[in-house]
Amino acid sequence: MQRAMPSETPPTPENADGPSSDTGSPRDFVAALASGLLVIEAFDQDRPRLSISEVAQRAGLTRAAARRHLITLTRLGYAHQTGRQFALSAKVLRFGQSYMHSARLPRLLQPQLTRMALAMQEASSAGVLDGHDVISVAAATAGRVVSATLQPGTRVPAWCTANGRVLLAALPNEDLDAFIARQAMLPLTPQTLTQRDRLRLEIERVRVRGYALVDQELEPGLRTLAVPLRNFRGEVVAAINVSAHAGRMSTAELLDRCLPMLLEVQAHLRQFL
Repeated sequence: MQRAMPSETPPTPENADGPSSDTGSPRDFVAALASGLLVIEAFDQDRPRLSISEVAQRAGLTRAAARRHLITLTRLGYAHQTGRQFALSAKVLRFGQSYMHSARLPRLLQPQLTRMALAMQEASSAGVLDGHDVISVAAATAGRVVSATLQPGTRVPAWCTANGRVLLAALPNEDLDAFIARQAMLPLTPQTLTQRDRLRLEIERVRVRGYALVDQELEPGLRTLAVPLRNFRGEVVAAINVSAHAGRMSTAELLDRCLPMLLEVQAHLRQFL
């Protein structure tokens, strides 16, 4: 039987690697690698130690597959086992460090965050949207520890944080509505906004104003003001904020003192993003 000719043109030296944005065909997808990453993501702050069955359930894998991945991670030093439970090791931090050291965004933002923190004597951080959360990619303080959630690499819920709301405001309405519908919206403090219709209205206000102000919804005493960062095409790529303790600065003072500099940094960075 005659063999069918390949439907794709063989890569030439010029295009052998393909375009940088190419995600490849389904046959290029490495399922084993994807499963291994799901195993790592199964661990979090609330569940630092998991059994094989728990990892399998959280990662959507069979118990046998979860066991193989955990054994591999343990032998490579990315996890360790105590009895029937597994936990990630500090070696996993290398993944985050690789991003921080190689990505352009944190290196571009860090000097501006430091400048803001020193000028206002408050904490400043930058974050990007990742699923339901905002991940901090850069941060600076003026010696005052406002919140541990502002440190690079930490994750916070997007729906109840200032950085998160300016990032959500940039989503198309369909995506925003789907995001809000998926949130449990459990109160984290007495001030946390927990009604979906009110959250939708607040995000509309963020779109109109161009900034988000969140008053003690994530943590008691933590007030945060954020603005989006846009690239030269007008696309929102990140958010930056200034945070202060409620006992030290009112919401009106936070706006008066910090919004002008946030907008200045926003305008300055746009030409580089």
